[in-house]
Amino acid sequence: MTHDYLIIGAGPAGLQLAALLERDGHDYVVLEAGAAPGTFFTRYPRHRQLISINKVWTGSEDAEFNLRSDWNSLLTDDPALQFKNYSSRYFPSADDLVRYLADFAQGLNVSYGVRADGVSFGDGHFTVTAGSSSWQARRVVVATGVSQLHVPPIEGAELCERYDTVSVDPQDFVNQRVLIIGKGNSAFETADALVETAAVIHVAGPHAIRLAWQTHYVGHLRAVNNNFLDTYQLKSQNAVLDGTVERIVGRDGGGFTITFRYARTSERLREIDYDRIILATGFQFDASIFGDSARPRLVINDRFPEQSPAFESVNVPGLYFAGTLTQQRDFKKSTNGFIHGFRYGVRALHRILNSRYHDTPWPSVTVDASPEAITDAIIERINVSSALWQQFGVLADVVTVAGGVARYQQEVPVAHLGPEPLALVITLEYGPEHDQVDPFDITVPRIAENDAGAAHDASYLHPVVRVRRDGAVVAEHHLAENLENHWNIPAVHQQPLAHFLKGVL
Repeated sequence: MTHDYLIIGAGPAGLQLAALLERDGHDYVVLEAGAAPGTFFTRYPRHRQLISINKVWTGSEDAEFNLRSDWNSLLTDDPALQFKNYSSRYFPSADDLVRYLADFAQGLNVSYGVRADGVSFGDGHFTVTAGSSSWQARRVVVATGVSQLHVPPIEGAELCERYDTVSVDPQDFVNQRVLIIGKGNSAFETADALVETAAVIHVAGPHAIRLAWQTHYVGHLRAVNNNFLDTYQLKSQNAVLDGTVERIVGRDGGGFTITFRYARTSERLREIDYDRIILATGFQFDASIFGDSARPRLVINDRFPEQSPAFESVNVPGLYFAGTLTQQRDFKKSTNGFIHGFRYGVRALHRILNSRYHDTPWPSVTVDASPEAITDAIIERINVSSALWQQFGVLADVVTVAGGVARYQQEVPVAHLGPEPLALVITLEYGPEHDQVDPFDITVPRIAENDAGAAHDASYLHPVVRVRRDGAVVAEHHLAENLENHWNIPAVHQQPLAHFLKGVL
């Protein structure tokens, strides 16, 4: 038989899409190489502590609002499948996520132990092979994640140990000099684990460290992994090296010598000796399973498949992507690379598929077309919305107005918007230069909280309402920042917005 949808991978994204297809009664099958769902999280992170937060107590009973602080739950109407029922730790164990995904997968059409090894297209359908077996589908959704370690083009890189296989026992590094190549969370997770046993630890990479608390991109270095920086700045034999490893050679008797090119010092080249070298240079998409007839175009140093605003391959129609692979659309800017972001991206993909192939329009509700009623609807949503909060600048609520009728749609990808005659596009966004200043420097000029007159200059997360006519932005309105992120002060938030909308309508 030919399925409507074949999903490759039963990680969080594959399960999220399968659950939505199952709910709507669509024909689908999921192929999973592992013996159970969430195989990636049985290995990663290597030291087993997730950096996705699990804030159980928020002071609110609103399920949508609480998802802002729950970065592990998938979207479901079943209260038993909230991650807080699996752990109360703020940074939970990866093993808890594996248990959660196993329960979430119950009742879904997943075939385990099936490793897809070929994808081709012909005669109007895709063929996916796994050994001697094959499946046909009208559409394929790849939700395999970034499953392959990215190895940079360093001479001698093959001599290094790798983040995905290196020992996680600190006792294996007692009194050794260790170099970790990479400056992301996996590199610093590894460095933190070795602080108590290694004699010297150097973390090296060509770019300056970017801290998540400054950039507001959660994939940059998180505080939970940056204790190592303390040991560096307080001179405890550890260091962060800015520059590139040009060459790695083995030493007689064991160990390695690297040639290192500094980025900023007058001592441009230096040879440094180490006992161990670990590559922690990130991951990339494994495109080896695709035949020429279905091979997606790759971008970002061939690490990700290039996608349209509908999460579809730009060169293979009917080939879609879900999950962390969709971060190609917002690379190192928003949250499509993480569960708390891509769960909403998957829901958007599901709605796109419904619209394209099942004659089901994007869900909407009717709102009175008056400025006051539309203002109330916008304020109500932005005060609790998790999707706009997590996918800042990427997903938007949209109010279309035509013939005296206003319709409110939720969580539409901004890049996927069509040329409506009149649409109000509501996003949550940071200011354009929010990542250029130290957020803890009190001498930096800032917009006063609830300063409606200067809201357009706000740098922290705040609502933006743009007016689009036939696809072109013709006006925009910013709501003032608020410490509690409650945009419901009449004179500061609601009345200025209603006045703006009156001028538009």
